[in-house]
Amino acid sequence: IGISGGLDSTLALLICIRTFDRLGLDRKGIIAITMPGFGTTRGTYINAVKLIETLGCTLKEIDIKEACRVHFKDIEHPKELHDIVYENTQARERTQILMDIANQFNGIVIGTGDLSEIALGWSTYNGDHMSMYAVNSGVPKTLVKYLVQWIADNKTDSALRTILLDIISTPVSPELLPSGENEEIEQRTEDVVGPYELHDFFLYHFIRYGATPQRILDMAILAFAGSYDETIIKHWLSVFIHRFFAQQFKRSCMTDGPKVGSVSLSPRGDWRMPSDACSKLWLDKI
Repeated sequence: IGISGGLDSTLALLICIRTFDRLGLDRKGIIAITMPGFGTTRGTYINAVKLIETLGCTLKEIDIKEACRVHFKDIEHPKELHDIVYENTQARERTQILMDIANQFNGIVIGTGDLSEIALGWSTYNGDHMSMYAVNSGVPKTLVKYLVQWIADNKTDSALRTILLDIISTPVSPELLPSGENEEIEQRTEDVVGPYELHDFFLYHFIRYGATPQRILDMAILAFAGSYDETIIKHWLSVFIHRFFAQQFKRSCMTDGPKVGSVSLSPRGDWRMPSDACSKLWLDKI
């Protein structure tokens, strides 16, 4: 399992710990790997290492920067060009490392992506999009945060709780672009795709009740009155619908994972949709 120092990989690791403990297995059998890249900040790196060490897993650290530079040279991509190639190269390098180490130890790669990311397609195809089992795939991002908070409050000692609370307070970010001055996170996910509390609201009413775009918009305006105005909600609902349709190709070949709540986006169970479906009819409704 790859550990970034973020919420999703933290919850996935805690699930692995719980599983090993219930089965009476040695936690050293969990190989937790931190893979610093161009955007990794000191804060998330330290939290990742501390989390792994505190939980008693096997820690491996593999810096991916040099491997990525070699790859840029091989494909003749300027290393100074911080585009989608620059970002996805890092995600795919990490997945390659995880897959190969899993082969070395006859193990499986645990996926860390959550239900919200799957809905929005916020992953790198054949990068963090891929694993052998995706334990968070039925859990929306807002619930991930609550679960980690609950574990911190009810199931940990003071040392682990301190680490978890720091992770909870860290801005959500893939950390694929270089950090700013003073090691600050520059690339914030919600600045790009929008607030997860809105997207999880849209997602719930969309796939649980089959609500129309206009009904979702009307309910969101009431639910988030005082937090977001109608223009902002409409903008992010349009982003949600566009991304949900455009990113179906990733869900059509997604990894197995548990259905935690009343819905999921597995193409083998709850959600079957053509990858070339067009969002225009839906967007026209709002």
